[in-house]
Amino acid sequence: MYLFPELLILFCKKMKGILDLLNSDMGKSIINGVSGTTGAEQSKTSSVLTMALPVLMKAMERNAATPEGAQGLMRALTSKHDGSILDNLSGLFDGGVDSDVKTDGSKILNHVLGSKQQGVQQVIGQKAGLDANTVASIMEVAAPILMGVLGKEARQNNLSSQNDISNLLGGMLGGSSAAQEQSFLEQVLDADGDGSVVDDVAGMLLGGSKKGGGLGGMLGGLFGK
Repeated sequence: MYLFPELLILFCKKMKGILDLLNSDMGKSIINGVSGTTGAEQSKTSSVLTMALPVLMKAMERNAATPEGAQGLMRALTSKHDGSILDNLSGLFDGGVDSDVKTDGSKILNHVLGSKQQGVQQVIGQKAGLDANTVASIMEVAAPILMGVLGKEARQNNLSSQNDISNLLGGMLGGSSAAQEQSFLEQVLDADGDGSVVDDVAGMLLGGSKKGGGLGGMLGGLFGK
């Protein structure tokens, strides 16, 4: 079951592109498949993906801000992650996701999130009511699919330049007009340099005493108890 209160309508104004994916028939197939593969409840899997995918895309957007980062992402999107993974999702999930896909997902997460990976997973896990290892498993399966979505868009729109890939990521994130939401994603990824993002954003994301509002407050309203 997917619940979409008024807060989600506001949230969609920022994350329209990526939430449109999750709310589509394909998105529901992805949620169901990831849930079946990891053993996590569908509602919790949906919560994790709703929080994790924008964070991953924001990290990619930051990485693509340099010519080298943009070229590396473009190479990935025009070769291994060209969107073909989306052609047979039922086959992908039938009998469990292949270990090669999970290994690929782990490499993507390590590359995109770097030292922030564990902290991001802890924060999302606390909010979704799952342990960090389960969140990691969900994100490992989801990362190659997200890359496939981006690769398909890049192929269909003949994207080739740094500006093209930045526009693609920014468009799926909803642009840069809502500063609070962008600030939240930056804080998840940046923290305070102590090796853990939990101390910095848990209060905001989990409804504590730190800076509220924006995406963190909306996520709190969507997934909080």
